[in-house]
Formats: sequence, structure tokens, C-alpha cells
Amino acid sequence: MLSFLGFLMIATFLFLVITKRLSVVVAFVLVAVVFALISGFSQEMGQMMMDGIITVTPTAIMIVFAILYFGLMIDVGLFDPIVARILRLVKGDPLKVVLATAIITIVVGLDGDGSSTFMITVSAMLPLYKRLGMNRLILACVVSLAAGIMNIIPWGGPLVRAAASLQVEVYDLFIPLIPIMIAGLIWTLFSAYILGMKERKRLGIIEPEAFMESPEMAAAAEAGKGVSKMFWFNLSLTLVLMTMLVMQVLPIQILFAVAFAIALLVNYPKPKDQQAMILSHANNFVLISTLVFTAGIFTGVFSGTGMMDAMAATIVSVIPEWLGAHLPLVVALTSIPLGFVFSPDAYYFGILPIISQTAASFGIDPVEIGRAALLGHSTVGFPLSPLVPATFVLIGLVGVDFGDHQKFLFKWAYGSCIVMTIAAILLGVISF
Repeated sequence: MLSFLGFLMIATFLFLVITKRLSVVVAFVLVAVVFALISGFSQEMGQMMMDGIITVTPTAIMIVFAILYFGLMIDVGLFDPIVARILRLVKGDPLKVVLATAIITIVVGLDGDGSSTFMITVSAMLPLYKRLGMNRLILACVVSLAAGIMNIIPWGGPLVRAAASLQVEVYDLFIPLIPIMIAGLIWTLFSAYILGMKERKRLGIIEPEAFMESPEMAAAAEAGKGVSKMFWFNLSLTLVLMTMLVMQVLPIQILFAVAFAIALLVNYPKPKDQQAMILSHANNFVLISTLVFTAGIFTGVFSGTGMMDAMAATIVSVIPEWLGAHLPLVVALTSIPLGFVFSPDAYYFGILPIISQTAASFGIDPVEIGRAALLGHSTVGFPLSPLVPATFVLIGLVGVDFGDHQKFLFKWAYGSCIVMTIAAILLGVISF
């Protein structure tokens, strides 16, 4: 009975979200309440929900301070001189332009927001592509590859969803994935090199005077003329933060909270300006934090009632032993195709917990399932999916057809997934 109710609970949630009958936040709460009552857990419901909220609270705290920190760094122009210098180095060489596209996207992608990464990078690079007559599908492709890899960072969204739905620590998911991200970024730069060489052969190296006089290049030159002492402070602080994060000196939530407090005080000494800065980024972190907390309510009921265990037992009874042992590989290789069917919320909160619980029955740590899912779904695969709004921000900015973009990008994006999957298996991040 619990197994049936569990499947019905997930199906109801997916139906309401995919058909847009309810927002994800509302669906999480109302579906959890209704099915807790139906399953006869009205007395225990409140404690289950609180347990779920407590479990995801560290993740929500990390999201708030990470978004605020990188939002501040973008506001004060930390990345402007870096981007400007890269733009001045490309001259009229299509190969350098494509490689610069990848590098700038990687740098800007540290903020963890796909839409803003697309807007900043495309705004910087599109004038060069137009003036050199380059294929804009390449711009959309390379930006997508780099932004997709960078979306694995904890404050990017997918990893937060995975941590919340599986009720595991962010560190347990992210730290082992760092070398896998590096492998993915190497693939991205390799892909950019191949695409850039094709454009260089097609167009040749063009004299730079024709496009260096444009307003965009003039602005880039102005931004890169010099850097202030504040720039070096912010850069040093960010490098120290990243180093301490990897070394796990303190919990990731505390690292971002302390770094943000220092950055806010130094860059905005007046309390009034500090408050204005925080409020300017409120929209970015309020939505995702609310999502995480309501996900905690949902998963608290889903696991507390025993539905998840019952569903996993049902699935295990029909999965052959030989396939169960390879579930991480199956999840990794199907992560991008499933992005065409399930939105990030539907996949990470509706599908992934069931798969992870099933994997546990085969002796596989659920955290491996989370890592495997992050190799494609809503990371390298999100710019392909019609279910992700940021995808349409990208194609609108670049000015390409969505179908053409999908056909051009798919093989390169799936290549990223395969490269990272191989690296993950070789390094023992997921089991084979």
C-alpha cells in the first residue's frame, strides 16, 4: 500500500509541475500534506516535515551566502578586467575568439546563474562573431558547454537539488566532482579548439581594425586599462575562499558567510549601502532557498512515511541483478536524454530519490547516484532542454533557431557527459 501511495505521490507531483498546474513550491507543500493525511500519518506529519526542513537548512544557508558573494563580486567589477584583457588578446583570429568564449564563460559562470552567465558572455562576444562573420551556433554551443560544466558548482542549482533530495552533505557530492569538472572543462576547451580551427580555415585571420573600433571593444579596452587595489583585494579574497573550500577548512556555509561579510564591509563600508546591495540580489536567493525548504517538507514526508523504502523494494524486485550493479553508469548516460522529459525539479526531487534508494538495495551509496545525475541533467544538458527557461535566454541573445541549436550542440554536450563519466569511473567517483 505504501509503495502504491509513493508512486502516486510522485506521479501527482510530476503531473502538477510538468503541466504547470502549480508552481514547484506550492506542489511540494500541498502534495506532501495531502499524502501524509491519506497514508494515515496526520499526527506525525508535522515532525516529519520539520525533520526534512532541518536536513536541508545547511544547503539553503550555503545558497544564500554564495549567491550574495558572487553577486557582490560581479557588482564591483571583479571579472571586468579579466574579460577585457581576454578580448584584447583575440585580435581577428576566429580560433582565439572561440577559445576566449569558453574561458570567459568559465570565469563568469562562477556566479552559478545560467541566465546571467549567458547575458554577460554573449554581450561581450557577440559583436566579435558578427564582425568576423562567424557562425553564431558556435557561440551558443561553446557558451552552453562551459556554462553547463560550471553549473555543477554547489550554488548553481542542480547540486543543491541533489543534496536536498538525497539528504546528503554538499561536500560529499561536490568535492569528488572537482577533478571531474576539470576533465569536463578540458573537453570544453578541446571542443572550442576544434570549432575555432574550422572557423579559422573558413574565414582566415582577419585584420582586427575593423572590429576594435566598435563601442563594445572600446568599452572593453576602457575596462581593462588598469585595476584598482580593491580589485586585487577582491581577487585575493576569492582565491583564498576557493582554496579553503576545496581544503574543507570550515563548513562551506561558514566559509561563504565569512567571506561575504568581509567583502561587504570592505566594498560597501556604509550600512545603508550594505543593505541596498543585499536587497538588490534578494530575488536570486529567496526563490531557490524557498524551493530548498519546501523540498525538505516533501522529502521529509516521502521518507518519513516509509513510502520511499517501499517503492525501492518494489523496483528492486523487478530490476535484474546485473543491471542493478551498474545503476550509476545508467544514471550518468541517461541524464541528458531525461532532461528533455523532466525539469530539474521533477528529476531531482521526483525521480532521483527513488533511483538512489533502489541503488542502496544493490549496495551502492546513494551519493554516487547523485554524482552520476550531475554529470548531465541540468548541467551540461540544461542548454538543450526546452524545460529550462535559461535555454531560451541564450538562443534569444545569440539569435539562432532552437532546433538548429539543439542539433549543433547535442553531440558536443553528450561528449562532455561521456568524458566526465569515464573520468568519474576511473577516479572512483562513481562505481561501474
